[in-house]
Amino acid sequence: MKKLKLQMQLSVDGFVSSANGKSSDWMVWDFGENWGWDKDLQEYHTSLTASIDCVLLSRKMAEGGFIDHWADMAINTNNPQSAFARNITNARKIVVTQKLERSRWNNTELAKGDLVTEVNNLKAQGGKDIIVYGGASFVSALIKERLIDEYHLVINPVILGSGLPIFNGRQDLTLIEARSFSKGMVVLVYAAIL
Repeated sequence: MKKLKLQMQLSVDGFVSSANGKSSDWMVWDFGENWGWDKDLQEYHTSLTASIDCVLLSRKMAEGGFIDHWADMAINTNNPQSAFARNITNARKIVVTQKLERSRWNNTELAKGDLVTEVNNLKAQGGKDIIVYGGASFVSALIKERLIDEYHLVINPVILGSGLPIFNGRQDLTLIEARSFSKGMVVLVYAAIL
């Protein structure tokens, strides 16, 4: 059975966004001269996306430009994120929605049924694992239903004090890996105890 893997950036105090849900200026994203995401962290993410053949997205994430952004990035082989972008672009994408009538993106399908049923049907299919990207409410719904099998938490070196959490109840985990990177970034990988 496929695993559903969550990859998400968090602050040290466990928030995925500022309180208004719009600010991500606290995340270390600098790909310039100071290189916030060093080569090792980029390789980690590229390796993670190489382990999947399906991306699960919320409607808001899809409509917010996620699919188009990575498709554009995949074309530019000079970009340090191009290998990661190609993995995302080549993967089958499933957008969870009750509002959209049809997909307007390449290699993308809509999941319009019950969330638990849709995800469990995806997990039962053959192939590589599934990765989920989404906003706080979408990810929280997956966590609440205990659908996440593996957590890949990218901890940024900042304390926000308040914001949007994704965890709203107890979930027991087993640590698989902990790695530190430059600029104070840490990746914690946990398996969910279901």
